[in-house]
Amino acid sequence: MTELDTATQRPDLPAAWTPAEVEAELYQRWVDRGYFEADVKSDKPPFTIVLPPPNVTGSLHMGHAMNHSVMDALTRRRRMQGYEVLWLPGMDHAGIATQNAVERDLAKQGLSRHDLGREKFVARVWEWKEEYGGKILDQMKRLGDGIDWSRERFTMDEGLSRAVQTIFKKMYDDGLIYQAERIINWCPRCQTALSDVEVDHSDDDGELVSIRYGDGENSIVVATTRAETMLGDTAVAVHPDDERYQHLIGTEVELPLTGRRIPIVADTHVDPKFGTGAVKVTPAHDPNDFEIGQRHNLPNLTIMDGRATITAHGPFEGLDRFEARPAIVAALRAEGRIVAEKRPYVHAVGHCSRCDTVIEPRLSLQWWVKVESIAAKASAAVRDGRTKIHPAELNKRYFDWTDNLHDWCISRQLWWGHRIPVWYGPNGEVVCVGPDDQVPSGEGWRQDEDVLDTWFSSGLWPFSTLGWPDSTEDLRKFYPTSVLSTGYDILFFWVVRMMMFGLYAMDDVQPFDHVFLHGLIRDQYGKKMSKTKGNGIDPLDWMERYGADATRFTLLRGTNPGSDMAVAEEWAAGSRNFTTKLWNATRFALANGATVARPLPSRDELTAADRWILDELDALVSTVDSNFEAFQFSRACEALYSFTWDEFCDWYLEIAKVQIADGRAEATQSVLGHVLDVLLRLLHPSIPFITETLWTALTGEESLVVAAWPKASGAERDLDALAQIEGLKKLATEIRRFRSEQGLKPGQKVVGKVRGACCVGLTDQVPAVRSLTRLTEPTAEFTVSATLEVGLPKGAVRVELDLSGAIDVAAERKRLAKDLAAAQKELEGTTKKLGNEAFLAKAPADVKAKIEERKATAEADIERINQRLAALPEA
Repeated sequence: MTELDTATQRPDLPAAWTPAEVEAELYQRWVDRGYFEADVKSDKPPFTIVLPPPNVTGSLHMGHAMNHSVMDALTRRRRMQGYEVLWLPGMDHAGIATQNAVERDLAKQGLSRHDLGREKFVARVWEWKEEYGGKILDQMKRLGDGIDWSRERFTMDEGLSRAVQTIFKKMYDDGLIYQAERIINWCPRCQTALSDVEVDHSDDDGELVSIRYGDGENSIVVATTRAETMLGDTAVAVHPDDERYQHLIGTEVELPLTGRRIPIVADTHVDPKFGTGAVKVTPAHDPNDFEIGQRHNLPNLTIMDGRATITAHGPFEGLDRFEARPAIVAALRAEGRIVAEKRPYVHAVGHCSRCDTVIEPRLSLQWWVKVESIAAKASAAVRDGRTKIHPAELNKRYFDWTDNLHDWCISRQLWWGHRIPVWYGPNGEVVCVGPDDQVPSGEGWRQDEDVLDTWFSSGLWPFSTLGWPDSTEDLRKFYPTSVLSTGYDILFFWVVRMMMFGLYAMDDVQPFDHVFLHGLIRDQYGKKMSKTKGNGIDPLDWMERYGADATRFTLLRGTNPGSDMAVAEEWAAGSRNFTTKLWNATRFALANGATVARPLPSRDELTAADRWILDELDALVSTVDSNFEAFQFSRACEALYSFTWDEFCDWYLEIAKVQIADGRAEATQSVLGHVLDVLLRLLHPSIPFITETLWTALTGEESLVVAAWPKASGAERDLDALAQIEGLKKLATEIRRFRSEQGLKPGQKVVGKVRGACCVGLTDQVPAVRSLTRLTEPTAEFTVSATLEVGLPKGAVRVELDLSGAIDVAAERKRLAKDLAAAQKELEGTTKKLGNEAFLAKAPADVKAKIEERKATAEADIERINQRLAALPEA
């Protein structure tokens, strides 16, 4: 253990950093002092981030922890740079997820929502929200989120509900919202429509059944993975140019099991090369079939209800779709209609992203947003640079969405959410009501039963949270927002929709200047985290064991634009070790008089080591700044880690000990204080708790949260100081390596001389070299038993050592001889294999490469061991 690790305790800093004893109290102090509250009347330039609203049902997971660490680092830095920072929090009502949670709770009591009725059920959800919702917000405080809690919002609070009703009315009046009967994704479990992006597709085992419709020359064979839907077929379609079926186009064929006759139509959608080139057409239960049906005026026969139960009259009525499938195939087989069956047949199947139920395409009357014009605006805002996406490589994915959007189904058959503000009258009247409009009343008037998709209200988040549709001070000051930080996986779910709504509602002003898209969190092997795999990591566990700072630093150090991130517990332990290193370094500096009370001495009063560390610090400021501006958090953290651990702790602090002992305490103490002051400021956005504690102890100032951000001086680097310290580092490293090779323990002192330092410009660095390498001054009895020459740019330095008594020469020779024999045996074996022509002719290239690598390693080991044996003194 070094002196650094056992520094004398300073009264106002305990011997060890114990996050659990400090973090909660420190965070509350920041909140109580109002550091995170934005002043709308300030003349500072604004910097705004609206928190991606977590679900009211949510709890903090690693993805949240990473994104929140990013946002907190961004806002803390901007606050220190003199911006008026607003980081606005809130929660999303999360329609389907929350309703499901409450329904599960009711089921435990043997109740359903229908037992309560709509009003009582919605009241129950509000009660549930107050009791259980928002748990994640408290967990965010554990992480250190510098959020303006005075502005907390909820997607169903009064103000945001007003915004939702306003924009619905505006879009309805502009012809952008309409009602139409179309095929939608339907979840039989959640009993609601889903948008395309709420459906997860997976390759599932199924069956492919070929069925013969009709008889004789007029028969035609179709293949399907969903035999049960044949009950709703209203045509068979073939390609108009398919010669096999020219004689059948325009004729009719009998649909098995039903007795109905259906037409054979020609449609270019059909691929004549797939299967038999003929497809069954079920317009009410397939989106492509629906389009064919529209083109040929086919009837739409719905043969399932909302729970995917067969409603078609006959023996299959009342069966679940998955029960009906084998029953219908069996009935067709009995009639000799089955031509072929393939099981298993792997094909893509859509599942509800909330409950994993297989979705059912279903013809349904729903509300839609006409997206073409507003999507074009969202596309243009990125193309012309008003909004910049980081990384730029994801622009293409963004444009793939905005340039190819289908109209968006926004109605959901739920009770929890923003109810659609449309009323129907007794005589067919349809009235859309804005927040300031009179609701129609009187006998026969009723409101639409559906609610809006959760993403409709959260799509308004950047401006509704600031008071829109009113022209509030917050909206004028803090919109457009500065940065959106979120995962690339919700680029369409949320980002595109916010862009469309923001540009539409705010007169073509984009909702964000920058969109930073980070990747997903994966385990150390690159696998996606999940509860079922048992490879998930709870960030709260990390915070308990290693502290919030170590958790944040681990995540930020792995965060790159657009890239997934792997994490493992040992990396959090490594970050904890980093905070410990920083703690001990600061305690050592404070115990040795580090101060910011005095200004730095002039450059000509400083040593080469002082000038070097100040230049390194200046370069660090520039590096951190440029990487923060480019959202390269990993690179910024890596630079901070390297400077702190390597340059400052491992080199400058050790040199500072020598300088203080040599009577240069005052200048060294000022440099130590200055470096720590700047370094702690630079580290604060990433690790706020420990830096706050150390910085206030160092400076006596109020808080690092409101301290100024460092600025690089832009001065030229002192090349002479750099050369001297690089020479010192190489010399000390080589001596340490030589000592290790001689079997000396790290703390073991050895008598030695350093010759030739004056000739290479290192005279002033010799005391530090001796201290760093544990060399003691020789006495009159000094006898050289080992030498080391270190080549430097201006010449070589010779180090003479007296190892007598320092090592057991006989034991060391015996150990080295054993290692030499093993290396020689390895060389002999690999040489023999590489000389075997038969082996070389058959062995794969990678096998030969590995053997060649082993041979080269053995040769290097033999040379190294022989050199060490030659350097040993005689026994």
